[in-house]
Amino acid sequence: MTDHIVLDTTIHEPSLTAGEVEMLLFALDRSRAQFAWKCGGLDAAGLNRSCPPSTMTIGGLLKHMALVEELYTIDFTGEPPGPPLDVAEAATDHEWAWRTAADDTPEALYDLWRRAVAHSRAAMTKVLADGGLDQPAKYRTSADGTPPNLRRIVVDLHDEYARHVGHADLLREAVDGLVGEDPPQR
Repeated sequence: MTDHIVLDTTIHEPSLTAGEVEMLLFALDRSRAQFAWKCGGLDAAGLNRSCPPSTMTIGGLLKHMALVEELYTIDFTGEPPGPPLDVAEAATDHEWAWRTAADDTPEALYDLWRRAVAHSRAAMTKVLADGGLDQPAKYRTSADGTPPNLRRIVVDLHDEYARHVGHADLLREAVDGLVGEDPPQR
């Protein structure tokens, strides 16, 4: 275990009468906190452990979710991608994040994910304050050329976390026995 690498697992509960934006962002941040808890504090051996026959690892999950955060951030900003999507191979090889995570140090993986989440949060905050969830994505389109609205982008990002929190839960239990639904709150 790597005790000095701590990910933020704080969950800020919204009001019971919160609006749509606040509730969607709460759901996303709760899933991010669960993911951070399941992935946090591991050394290279813990991050690179798989549960055969799957080759998935927590390190791969961290790098993949950093990539996914950045991919969805492009839809909010329309700006060129930041790490890890600024690596040419990341945009063309769908297995890149999974395949290369074992080459990264724990510190690099945790920092990559933290920076991608911070970039995503900042982009969402700015864009949602300036037009809300109904505005169209600035990058992604469907097969017929119709861009999804930002509501769909937030829901899709949350779904990606929901899927991978389950993977992280199983992998983490195999690494050191950590189980539970929500991270302990300080």
